[in-house]
Amino acid sequence: MPSASFSATRSYTRRTRRKGTNRLPIPSRTSNSGGIVEAGVTCEPLVAASGSYATPGGASTSTSFQHVPPYDLRGRKSPLHLHDASTAGFNATAPIHPTATRPTSPTASATASVLQSAAIPPLSQPARKRLRRNTSCTITSSDNSNSAAHYLQCELPDEVMLTIFSYLYEQDLCRIAQVCKRFQAIANDNNLWKRLYQSVFEYDTPLFHTENCRFDFIPFEESEHHNPWKESFRQLKKRCLHVRPHYNGTAKDPVRRMPHFDTIQAALDHADEHLNGGAKIFLHPGTYRGEFLVIDSDVTLIGAASGVVADAVILERETESTVMFVEGAKNAYMGHVTLKFTPNVTSTVPHHKHFCLEVGENCSPTIDHCIIRSSSVVGAAVCVSGAGANPRIHHCDVSDCENVGIYVTDHAQGTFEDNEICRNALAGVWVKNHANPVMRRNHIHHGRDVGIFTFDNGLGFFEANDIHNNRIAGFEVKAGANPSVVQCEIHHGQTGGIYVHENGLGQFIDNRIHSNNFAGVWITSNSNPTIRRNDIYNGHQGGVYIFGEGRGLIEHNNIYGNALAGIQIRTNSDPIVRHNKIHHGQHGGIYVHEKGAGLVEENEVYANTLAGVWITTGSTPVLRRNRIHSGKQVGVYFYDNGHGKLEDNDIFNHLYSGVQIRTGSNPIIKGNKIWGGQNGGVLVYNGGLGVLEQNEIFDNAMAGVWIKTDSNPTLKRNKIYDGRDGGICIFNGGKGNLEENEIFRNAQAGVLISTQSHPTLRRNRIFDGLAAGVEITNNATATLDSNQIFNNRFGGLCLASGVQPIVRCNKIYSNQDAVEKAVCNGQCLYKISSYTSFPMHDFYRCQTCNTTDRNAICVNCIKTCHAGHDVEFIRHDRFFCDCGAGTLNNQCQLQGEPTQDTDTLYDSAAPIESHTLMVN
Repeated sequence: MPSASFSATRSYTRRTRRKGTNRLPIPSRTSNSGGIVEAGVTCEPLVAASGSYATPGGASTSTSFQHVPPYDLRGRKSPLHLHDASTAGFNATAPIHPTATRPTSPTASATASVLQSAAIPPLSQPARKRLRRNTSCTITSSDNSNSAAHYLQCELPDEVMLTIFSYLYEQDLCRIAQVCKRFQAIANDNNLWKRLYQSVFEYDTPLFHTENCRFDFIPFEESEHHNPWKESFRQLKKRCLHVRPHYNGTAKDPVRRMPHFDTIQAALDHADEHLNGGAKIFLHPGTYRGEFLVIDSDVTLIGAASGVVADAVILERETESTVMFVEGAKNAYMGHVTLKFTPNVTSTVPHHKHFCLEVGENCSPTIDHCIIRSSSVVGAAVCVSGAGANPRIHHCDVSDCENVGIYVTDHAQGTFEDNEICRNALAGVWVKNHANPVMRRNHIHHGRDVGIFTFDNGLGFFEANDIHNNRIAGFEVKAGANPSVVQCEIHHGQTGGIYVHENGLGQFIDNRIHSNNFAGVWITSNSNPTIRRNDIYNGHQGGVYIFGEGRGLIEHNNIYGNALAGIQIRTNSDPIVRHNKIHHGQHGGIYVHEKGAGLVEENEVYANTLAGVWITTGSTPVLRRNRIHSGKQVGVYFYDNGHGKLEDNDIFNHLYSGVQIRTGSNPIIKGNKIWGGQNGGVLVYNGGLGVLEQNEIFDNAMAGVWIKTDSNPTLKRNKIYDGRDGGICIFNGGKGNLEENEIFRNAQAGVLISTQSHPTLRRNRIFDGLAAGVEITNNATATLDSNQIFNNRFGGLCLASGVQPIVRCNKIYSNQDAVEKAVCNGQCLYKISSYTSFPMHDFYRCQTCNTTDRNAICVNCIKTCHAGHDVEFIRHDRFFCDCGAGTLNNQCQLQGEPTQDTDTLYDSAAPIESHTLMVN
């Protein structure tokens, strides 16, 4: 047996017939606590067909009549005058369903009775196809009621039936739908149900109550139901009450028996007294002022209006809290309303603990699609407080409040999802005192303070929130707070992105932190957060800024495109910086200054505008196993007493040196590979110190190690090779202790010592050089002790005029002595050096050719090209032959075609000073 659209037990009761009358049977009605009165009938749909059907007494009756096949009414074009009536459902003389109570129309009641009586005879056979209208129709019965039933079921046009049905209430339509398939199609017309639905609930879109504490508007075209209006009606009608302002007391719809009230409190009292909780209270358009609502049961309060529902239903209060949920409201629901708390600012009544929405201990209401506003300059718009407080606040708008937006405290929890929290005077969200909310997909922006503030041991899980354009930081953590912030976007903060201070903690994972006016992340004052797998980029200052004894674990982040350093560590801060990519910064990569420390390991630092790593002013970080490369200046730059350790790093392909050490800096540089520098491998100058031990320094465009201007580093057990210039060059008063190094295959001298320098070389192996092994020139000196110098092209130890080093126990052997061989063979020395090398030998000048001290001529060119000229000996030193190079007026007779001279640059480009110190 097909069931009615509203299920209920069906039974017939016949009224006692009066004498002389023959009344039709009338179905009984049952009340369901103010819900829809459902049909009390048990009947089969009557199928009009040629054949027989069973009477209640069991007799078979033969029928033969015409009918039209069932079809969708909405697809059939109706006559204009009937179509208007069918679609409108009422005319000027017969208005449909008032929004409050509606007297039952006598015509509608009589029609319903006739239609119901036509449904009495149940069928024992399945439905059959209807006959066409032009077929003769006879009913083998003398009962006039059968003729009426036949006319109603078969002959009356659909449009007329639709017009008649438009006068019926929903329970009558459900009964009519059981008569036959034709009535079922007409009674389930979407327009009929839409008008019925909107007369009760007023919504423009069907609202579905799919599960406990969940209501969803689903557009008609997206619904899976054939008749969404009817299905929504079925879901909402049970245990529902209605509140309409100025309704003049409690009343009931005489047909639907839905109680109506003019105050929310009256509806709540009725629900507690008669429905034992679980009631749905629909709040119709209006402003509800002055009611002090304390919800302590599983009641549903939901706005009911057309358009944007919450805009039309407003709950407002000036003292205490507008709505308070307390213990007992485990599964309460409030949705689609506006809550306002508007205290009188001149009032003497204190309101610092009063809120627009308050959720207390041991309750877990659902707050959905609400607009929440508070003009109080103290307190908060929403307060969730106390153990067991665990609301679900979804799709709400908490904006334009004169204080905090959402305040969660005192061990409270709660789930806050898809809310709009913006333009509040103080923080968008406060979390403190061990509160632990879950906040997902919220939009927190344009606050006049911080976006989210966790403090005083606050916790919380924050996921996929969009936090931007707040006046202070997007997210602030202090005083033992320990939130988890995952997959959020924190950007365009007017100060910074994330600010962790005063012993703050927290885990910040997989976030996008960008375009903030100051640092993307600030860590200070003994705070120790974890910053992991974030994209931190395009900051107007730095990426991560750690200062004031800050700590923290900074790992697996992608930090790029920031205006200042990608990571800045200062003032006794000591973070762990690990596995990050720090690149394409407009300043440097990592900047450690003012006694900063930290462990910086296994990062990739590259393509930054200034130094990859800056270490200065007493700082002592440890850099281990990093790849620092492709910078537009220096790789690692120690200056102004920068210290620390540089261990097992790969430092390569910088426009300047791989490492620079200056002005009192004294780092330990051990086990690194330093290569591909366009201005040398390591430059130590201006009083720089340092210990360079067990490094590989190779393939640099200029010297592997430069030591200049009173610098005094220690080089032990390094391999310095394949340089496109010298191995180690010591100039301008440079010193240094060079011990047990292997210096080989360099294009210029293995060790060049010049201009007042005085290093000590002990137990080094200097070999396979493409020029000399060791050259000392220009008033320099050195101590050479127990070194091995062999297989160098120009010679082993080459000393310029006047040089008197301390030499003891050295082994100088198997050198190729190409200079001496060229002299003996009568060759121009330019033949073996071109303009890239500087062989050491006797050089002359020619007064006849008017050469100067800067124009050197080798001994063979003096003998051949300048024979008979007035010549003089200059000194034994490093030069290439200008005669062979073609720079003199006379063509060299020994060299052949002249070659254009190009001087080799021996000095490093001056490092560019950081602007960070000036900014900070």
